[in-house]
Formats: sequence, structure tokens, C-alpha cells
Amino acid sequence: MRWDSTINSRTPVKPLSIVLLGLSIRSSWGNGHATTYRGLVRALADRGHRVLFLERDMPWYARAVDMPKPIGAQLELYSNLAELRRRFTPAIRDADLVIIGSYTPQGAEVGEWVMRNAQGIKAFYDIDTPVTLQGLRSGKIDYITINLLRRYDLYLSFTGGPFLSYLTVKGARMARPLYCSADASCYFPEHQPSKWDLGYMGTYSPDRAAAMEHLVLKPARLLPDARMVVAGPQYPAESTWPPNVERFEHLPPGEHRGFFASQRFTLNLTREPMRRAGYSPSIRLFEAAACGCAIISDWWPGLDTIFVPGKEILVARDQHDIVRYLTRVTERRRNLLARRARARILAEHTAEKRVLQLETYLAELDHSCQSDSDSAASVNS
Repeated sequence: MRWDSTINSRTPVKPLSIVLLGLSIRSSWGNGHATTYRGLVRALADRGHRVLFLERDMPWYARAVDMPKPIGAQLELYSNLAELRRRFTPAIRDADLVIIGSYTPQGAEVGEWVMRNAQGIKAFYDIDTPVTLQGLRSGKIDYITINLLRRYDLYLSFTGGPFLSYLTVKGARMARPLYCSADASCYFPEHQPSKWDLGYMGTYSPDRAAAMEHLVLKPARLLPDARMVVAGPQYPAESTWPPNVERFEHLPPGEHRGFFASQRFTLNLTREPMRRAGYSPSIRLFEAAACGCAIISDWWPGLDTIFVPGKEILVARDQHDIVRYLTRVTERRRNLLARRARARILAEHTAEKRVLQLETYLAELDHSCQSDSDSAASVNS
């Protein structure tokens, strides 16, 4: 297999056979990975690649399927490791590229199976890099080990910046960023009257609870006439929330666009491990911006490498910032923020851009392997 290291959107590439194993692609219930995978496999198919997505059939996802047939991938379900090995070892052996995503059930055992059988490139796609490294230190994750980290040909990380160097120190052969993205075919402006002044979408996590209190609930109490909304599962003690905060347990991706269109501002809250690590943009940032919604975000290192603060995004550190933005930002400025953020996303952070990045990394990897082969041949001669 030979790659062109100057790949761009017009460069024809050899169609690849790709097997992707990950958390659910058919259900987005409490699962932010789904929309990332959906955009990625659609864009891979648009580039001519063939994708087989293998998903463990979990009952909680089976009860909340919102895309039974993802565009761009053949989806196959398996019930356990024995079935996975029995049915799909030939596909793993014949694939040009096998990618295992973080939080794949029993992913470490899956990775060892892939290492024994795959003949092509073996990659790990870490959608949770800071959580992964924290889990490796504590021994509390089952989807990767330090030994596997050092054996994957390519380590794709949702977290960029200094963490990539840290992965290299830990032994990763080739660590590269592959941020989440917006699928521009699904996320675009939709004109609707505003229902809410501020909205937030995300599954509950304890390490976001303090930010939720300071950036949603306290502003709601300070502005009782403001309309706010929180969408996402597993939130406790909602009975204590202010009456002007509306709740939705779950919104399937097909309703995201309308949800963003109905807000004056949408809020981004970052999980604590991602906030400490920095350079870990949330997919909701990209999706909201692609929908033309003005964004307020908490601060984390590297945010200014994604958007220009004050020009494309607003940054809030406490409830007083939220109150100031909701009461003082003019409609003209809000619309300008939204237009600039959308332009940035379309230029740099679509699913198509991610596939081009991936192809470039594969070309780099192939070039490195070819150089090693040439060096070995020269020594032997």
C-alpha cells in the first residue's frame, strides 16, 4: 500500500478496507461517541473507503436506537468476545486499517485479538484521552493497557497539545490529534424563534456538577425571567433546580439542530479531566457552531487554538459572566459571534477535514515504514 503524503480533498486515494470497533454508533443515549463515529464513517465513505463497524450489543443502547443503519458503514453487532472472534477474525485479518475506540467493551482483550490477527495498520482512537491516562494510572479501565498503547501503530487522540508528548513518553509509537468534528450535512443553521436564553446539552457527570451550579443554576436564580434549558440523561436532584430551567432527559441527534436554533446562547461545560489537560474540545462546541448558535464556554488551555475568544466565542468563569452576556450582549454582536464561529468550523473542523487528517497520518506512517525498510535493505546489502 502506497500513500500520497500531500493528500487533499481532490487527491484520489486507494479505497481502504477499514474495521472500526467502538462504543455504540446506533444509539446516542448517554453516548457522545455516536455522533463522532457517524460523521467520520460517512466522510470515509464519501472518500471511497469501506467501513465495517463492530458494536457490542448492549441492552441500554438496544433500547434507545436512533440510527439503526449509519450512513457510510456496514454495522454488525456481537454479543460477546467469543462471537466477535468467531465471526470477524477474517475481516480483521484482511483489513487495511483496524481502529479500536476508547470505551470499547473489554477493549484490551479486543486489542490483543487484533494484534494477533490484523495484517494492516492497527490504530487506537482515544475519544477520552485524559480519562484514559488517569485510568491507566489507577488500573480502572478495561479498554487499553500500557503494553497495548506501545504496540498500536497509530494513537489518535481527542486531546492535542502537550498530552501528545506525554503519550510519546508513555511509549506511543505515533501519537496524533484527531479531534471530534461537526458533520456539516446534519448540523447547519435552522431559523426558529428563540425559546431559551441559554441552553446546555450533555450527560450528567459529577466532575461537571460545580460548573453546572455556577454557570447555569446560579444565573437562573439571578435572572428569574430568563429561560434556560438542560438536555441530557442521569441528572440527580432536579427538584431543587430553579423553575425557569427546563429539562429534557434525552435528545436524539436528529433534534440537535432545532435545539441549538432555539437558543440565544448555548453553553459548553468541560469535564474536569479534559479541562485540566486542555486541548480537548467537545463535539457540542463544533455542532453548535456549525448550527450558527452563539457559544459561551468555560475556559480551558487550548480553547484559543479552536476559537478566538471575544470574536468567535465568549468565555465565562462564573455566574456574573453569564449574567452579563445574557443581559448586555447585543443581537448584532451575538449574530456576528455565531457567523464567525460557523465559518471557523467549516474551514477547519468538519468530518471531511478529519478524514483528510487521518489519510495524512496514514501516509506519514507508510513513509516511515518505507524509510525503515530502505534503511534495513541498505545495511544488509
